[in-house]
Order: sequence, then structure tokens, then C-alpha cells
Amino acid sequence: MNPHLGKHVSVIGVPMDLGADRRGVDMGPSAIRCAGLEQRLEHLGYTVRDEGDLIVRRAKSYGAAPESNLKYLYEIVRVNSELAEAVAGMVDQGRFPLVLGGDHSIAIGTLAGVLRRKPSVGVIWYDSHGDVNTADTSPSGNIHGMALAAAMGYGHPALVGIGGGCPSVQPEHVAIIGARSLDPGEQRFLKEKGMAVYTMHEVDKLGIVRVMELALERVTRGTSGVHVSVDLDGLDPADAPGVGTPVAAGISLRESLLAMEMLSDAGVVTSAEFVEVNPALDIRNRTALAAVELITSLFGEKIL
Repeated sequence: MNPHLGKHVSVIGVPMDLGADRRGVDMGPSAIRCAGLEQRLEHLGYTVRDEGDLIVRRAKSYGAAPESNLKYLYEIVRVNSELAEAVAGMVDQGRFPLVLGGDHSIAIGTLAGVLRRKPSVGVIWYDSHGDVNTADTSPSGNIHGMALAAAMGYGHPALVGIGGGCPSVQPEHVAIIGARSLDPGEQRFLKEKGMAVYTMHEVDKLGIVRVMELALERVTRGTSGVHVSVDLDGLDPADAPGVGTPVAAGISLRESLLAMEMLSDAGVVTSAEFVEVNPALDIRNRTALAAVELITSLFGEKIL
């Protein structure tokens, strides 16, 4: 067990697929549980409380907001608002929030809940995408590509307002790792905000160890903890085939396990989420099994 994380973990599933507008990822929480998550964490010495899943409604009437191109805006806001309340409650109880997705739009609610109790938090965004689009820059209107921007206070007021006006994530407290698919508007945003983005170029050139050292230095400077947001499409599709938006030439599972081990050793992680596992596109639950390996590495599992 990693003593830095505390010994009490609350797991909550968010079977959200509206942010991606593609079916299948709503089964992600169940797939991760079926891959043995609770048993593995208990074996490491943690007391795990499964809080179940939030309810996500799907109907045609929950489509795009009339004044924007954002798909399923109001249902995504409703679910994320519930998630923010749940996560804030876990923090109040001294429990580690471990959120299972679902698509990456749920990060807005997770971070809102964390920020209500920890106003200055660092963020490791482990993802092949930047997720800093807004309605003005998004080519699809899919909110899972806007989650980080919304958590930073940019985007539709309904998304930015999730959590009741909690503080926003600061650009200098974010490190994006593994990016290799960025829209033009995202490229401009990231440059304008001076954000730390460790693309696959940096991962290949510097190695994952140096990238993680630089990222940790960034996200721990002036913060009261670190939130880890892992999109399984950050991994190479050979290791994580069950994702909705795979991008070739990603970080290997081996490198990713080392990254999680380094985060564990740093003793700074206070919340986490693992998202975008899509069992409908997976092969023998390989991606959910990879997610469990990553989670247990983050929670201190060692080979010896």
C-alpha cells in the first residue's frame, strides 16, 4: 500500500458516453470492475468502498443545446454536477476519489469536486488529445474534447459553472503527457496559455522518466495535491485497442506503468480518474485489464 494515498478509496463509475457521442464507452466502469479492480486494491491493503454508478440518461431530447453546437450539453452538465458533489464528499470523508469512465467529459465534474476542497491542484493529463477545445474551435461538438478547457474556466458557461463557481485549474499547474492529435484551435490555446505539453516527440526524445520528472516538477509547484486523469487512448492502440478515438504511435503500456509508479513514488496524488475504455471495441477486455494495471501501479503495486 502507498501510505501517501491514505488507505480508504472510494470508487465511483460514470457510464457516460454522451461526451463522445459514440456508444460503448458507457460500459467502461463495468469492464474495469470485471477486470478485478477492487480485489487488486484490497490485496494492496486498501479499504475500498464502491459507490456504484451515477445515472446517465440518453434521449433525443438531450441533444445539442439550441444556442450552440455542444452535443448533450445539459445532461452532461447534470451528471457532472452530481459527480462534483460526490467527489467533494469523498474528500471531506478523507477518502481517495477514484473515478471510472465513461468518456473524458467526466473530468469536468471530478476536478470541480476536488477544487471545491483543494483550491490549488496540479493536473497530470495523460492523453493523446489536448481536450482544450471550446464550442468555437471544436470540429465535432463533442464535449469530451473540451474537458480540460472547461476545468480551466474556458468554454460554455454551463460547463465552466459545474461545481458552483469553484476555482479553476491554472495553466501553470497542468502537464499534458502523450499528446499526438491536436486540433488547430487547441494548438493556439496551448501556446497562448504557455502550457506544458509533452508530446510523443518529447517522450521519444527524452524518455518517459525525464518527461515524468519534468511534469511532476511542474504540477507540484504551488499546489496542494495532484489529480491524475488517464485517458486510455494515451496508450498505443496495440496495448489499448478498446478506445473510441485511437491514435497510432502512442505510449506503451510498459512506459505507462513506469509513469504511474513514478507518480506513486512521488507521494503527491490525491485523486484520479481512468476513462475512455470502450468494451465494444476491445479485444478480450485487454484495455480494461490495462486500466487496472495502471491503477494498481499508481496505488503502489511493485514487482518486488
